[in-house]
Parts: sequence; C-alpha cells; structure tokens
Amino acid sequence: MKLNRRAFIGTGAAAAAVLSAPHVRAHNHGKPKVIVIGGGAGGATAARYLAKDSKGAIDVTLIEPSRAYYTCFFSNLYIGGFRDISSLGHTYGGLANGGVNVVHDWAIDVDGAARTVTLAGGAVLAYDKLILSPGIDFVDGAVPGWDVSQQNKMPHAYKAGSQSELLKAQVEAMPEGGVFAMVAPPNPYRCPPGPYERISMVAHVLKEKNPTAKIIVADPKPKFSKQGLFQEGWGKHYAGMVDWIGADFGGGNVEVNADDMTVSIDGEVTKVDVCNVIPAMKAGRICELAGVSEGNWAPVIGHTMQSRKDENIYILGDATNQGDMPKSGFSANSQAKVCAMAVRGALTGSKVFPAKFSNTCWSLIDTDDGVKVGATYEATDEKIAKVDGFISQTGEDAALRKATYEESIGWYAGITSDMFGA
Repeated sequence: MKLNRRAFIGTGAAAAAVLSAPHVRAHNHGKPKVIVIGGGAGGATAARYLAKDSKGAIDVTLIEPSRAYYTCFFSNLYIGGFRDISSLGHTYGGLANGGVNVVHDWAIDVDGAARTVTLAGGAVLAYDKLILSPGIDFVDGAVPGWDVSQQNKMPHAYKAGSQSELLKAQVEAMPEGGVFAMVAPPNPYRCPPGPYERISMVAHVLKEKNPTAKIIVADPKPKFSKQGLFQEGWGKHYAGMVDWIGADFGGGNVEVNADDMTVSIDGEVTKVDVCNVIPAMKAGRICELAGVSEGNWAPVIGHTMQSRKDENIYILGDATNQGDMPKSGFSANSQAKVCAMAVRGALTGSKVFPAKFSNTCWSLIDTDDGVKVGATYEATDEKIAKVDGFISQTGEDAALRKATYEESIGWYAGITSDMFGA
C-alpha cells in the first residue's frame, strides 16, 4: 500500500494534545494521572492518543525539555541537502490543544514506590501510570578517545538538531580531496540503516562539491541493514569514494583523537578532516533512574509495553528491549498506540485488543533513489515477534525507486501529524 499523510494517520485513531505551566500537582478531580516522559515518536504519540481516546477521563502530562523537537529520522536528508532543518522541527501546540498538559522541563528522578516524578525545576508530580520514551544515550567509553565532551569536534549527530547542523557544516567545509570518517555503532542501535543512509548523503554532497574526497567507514559489525542495496548504490552513484571496513578487516578495533583529528583502524592511523563518531547506545538515563533498565536497555512485555520490572511503568521506542522490532521512529509510534490502549484499559476499563505492530524504514541513496525495509509483528509472552517482512531489491528500476522515495515523504508528513497533532 502506498503511504501518504492521510493513509498513515488512518492506521490508528487520530488524536490531539494543552500547554500548561510546570506546577501540575498530584490530583485533579480524582481523574487517574498518566505522566509521559519524552516527547518524540513514542512519547508524543502515546500522550496524544491517551488524551483523545479517553475523552478527558485521564489527566495526561507530557514532560519534554525541548520546545522544538527535531526528528532523528529524515535528519540525514537535511545533511544531504534534500530538506531544510526547519522541516525537521516540531512544536507541542497541537498536543496542548488536544488536552495534554505539556511541561517543558527535565525529569531527573522517578520514585516507583511512591509513584512520583521529580523535575529539575523542583516540582514533584504524582502518577498512576508512567510512560517512559526517552530515546537513547551513549555508552561511556564505547569508542576509545571519544566522549560527549568531543562532540563538537567529532559530532555524533544521532540526536538531531544542532548536531546535524554542525556535521553538515563540517562536511561542506572539507578541503578539496579531504577525508570523511565514520565510526559506526555496534548492534543494537537507533535506526539500523541510519549510518549508511548518512554515508550516502555525505557522498551526495561531496560528489557535487568535492568529488575527489574520500569516505572511510569503520564498522564493528560484519554486515549491516540493507547492505546489498547501499553497496549497489555507492558503486552506481559514488564509485571509488566509499571504503567500508567491516569487523572482518578490523573495523571494530578503532581509536580516535579529536585534538589531532586522527582515526586508528586496526592500528593504522589516518588523518581525517571530518569524523562522525556514532558510539554504542543505551536507553535514556531516566530508565536507569526509574530502576527499569537491565544492562543497556529496558525490558518490556510486548502485549502492553509494560516494564518487566515495574507494573506501573511502560517503556517505548529506542529505549526498550522488546524483541524483534528495530529501534526506529515508526516502531516507537506503533508501540505507543498499543501502550496507550493498554494504559487506557487499565485505568478506565475500556476494551483492549491484541497487540499488533508494524515498521518501515526508508533510506535515500541519491536523488530519487529510495529503498525500504519493513515488517509486521505480534506480541508473544516472550517478546514482540516478527510475522513477515519485505525489502527493496537490488536492480530495481528508477521509477520504482522514485516512488519509494515519494512514499517516504508522505509517511513523514503522516507520522509527524500523528505525533504532534499539527
């Protein structure tokens, strides 16, 4: 089915969301209270659907420090020159208009026993159910020589916004014939095809502005998402520019030096002009503070997205260990709808249907050369399990690839409307 804005929103009940000051307090006319932490694809969607579908029966508060949320998905297209940064930024007025109390502050602690959330501004908010959708943080020491203090010299650009702008500016300022290096992350991580779409977009810029430049990818994995499609595209559009070094050739043995702008791959040191370091990832820190993490991720029950460690906490999106679904915006949005239904059922007695999920990840390789991968899933007692899937094929004709790219544009309009009610 071709996705467009209307079709995407039609996959779940459309909804909407009330900007309020951060002195939301513990009880409001006896209504059950739900707090959602994190205003991205998971959190914004869950808050919006809870407010709309409960018809005011649940008091919904969204905690999100940023007044404008920049989507990580499609940020590579900004780096490649296919979108403006403003097109990635979304605000919370639509959620507010639909009945969500939007509080722009940092959640700094969760007391699961007392069922309270403490904010950086000092407020302590009570909840009956808590939904965590904090996205990712980075694992300390994952790339020797790099930590977040070096992110301005060697940006990760895996949290969109200013980091995306910085990386784009660095690429465009590369000297003639310069070297762009990427340190790719180990599994599992946010958006499996994302690093390789980024390579494609950087190559697209360099082909136009700096055609003798080189790209090196140091990858700790022996293979990656859509590998055949990307490598076919690199050969077709950017012949001789991209050198991918996988685990079998030392791609996992990497050190960087931000002061010297060098990358060591299996002992071989290379001077580079731009270095995009994407470290190993883990659940956003609030999961740790809430006591729902296990290792780097937060395990959940697929039927409801409920934490396996606290029955009153639900977790969405990139932060979860849930089974077969990739960490993507589409996945988080799909999980949020299941979660909102489960929470509403628990608090109001409304009907809860069996959990079903879907995901599609689109990638752009060059102008009008779009590819995709996706699947449907169902909940089992052990995990969210893949039911079936699809992927673009190598050798597809130009018309199909263009149609795939155009489908992704329709999906972006649809999902952001579904998330933010705008």
